Amino acid sequence: MTQTQTGIQAETGTGTPGGTPAGAPAPDRGDFTTVADPFRRELLAHCYRMTGSVHDAEDLVQETYLRAWRAYHSFEGRSSVRTWLHRIATNVCLTALEGKDRRPLPTGLGQPGSTAGDPLDERAEVPWLEPAPDALVADPADAAEAREGIRLAFVAALQHLPARQRAVLILRDVLRWKAAEVAEALETTPAAVNSALQRAHAQMDRVRVAGETADEPTPEQRELLDRYVQAFWDKDIDTIVSMLTREAVWEMPPFAGWYQGAENIGRLIDTQCPGQTYDMPMLPTRANGQPAFGLYMRTPAGDFVPFQLQVLTFEGPRVAHVAAFFSPGLFELFGLPERLPAREPEGH
Repeated sequence: MTQTQTGIQAETGTGTPGGTPAGAPAPDRGDFTTVADPFRRELLAHCYRMTGSVHDAEDLVQETYLRAWRAYHSFEGRSSVRTWLHRIATNVCLTALEGKDRRPLPTGLGQPGSTAGDPLDERAEVPWLEPAPDALVADPADAAEAREGIRLAFVAALQHLPARQRAVLILRDVLRWKAAEVAEALETTPAAVNSALQRAHAQMDRVRVAGETADEPTPEQRELLDRYVQAFWDKDIDTIVSMLTREAVWEMPPFAGWYQGAENIGRLIDTQCPGQTYDMPMLPTRANGQPAFGLYMRTPAGDFVPFQLQVLTFEGPRVAHVAAFFSPGLFELFGLPERLPAREPEGH
């Protein structure tokens, strides 16, 4: 039996003869849904940080609730229900991550940037990082510091950590648990937790991408987003380039290449994007607490189908990073239409 499995059993009461003290009333399983359901969104966010996949996170939250329901009769209330559920979820994630490859973005593969015009290198076999809809993982009532924990750059950086270091950093820095609480959840010592956290911080400092904070977009940024949508509809490369920072980064899984520099990105969109003028409408959404757009592509019939989902990161008044995910299935996950009707430009 692994350390992770024993940790789960200790948390749920399934591996020890303890449980509810003699003579004390056991919690009613009928109350479980009422007590546990308010934590579903934050548990999904927790599992997403751990795995980098919304789909995996949804499965792991289901497993968390199943294990918690089975053990609810032995829950003694020594911690809050929220803490108890996060302990179970953490260990469920650690078990699921055993032997699994991390989920990177192209910039995390360790290869140099590409030049527009280079052949596109599709890597369908790589388990790429997925964006997460705000509707599933972001609570509008959360403080900016809490929302920072779901930013795409932060979740991408987490994937560089071994699973247990990842868990330690999330529990300590995002959920603000004490070292002793983390040690109990992971069946280790506070000293080991502090050591793991120090190593995790050092690695995060090496790989994390700088970018905006979790503040709401400024009026200037909102105006830029409107112009950004229009520029893609017009395929106005000069305007697109003008809205990027000089050292902006563009990446687009499942393609392994990534592109740095506004002019380089402009050439990529100009010469290697199949859409032409009036071929690429966008619909706004939110991903990882950031502005995002579903970009559609015109078909020969004149209507539009999903092409890529872009997640934007600001640096001041300009866009510093765009992650463009070529995964049509994401449009359904984000509640975006599977098709847009034919549309002609104004004045035509």
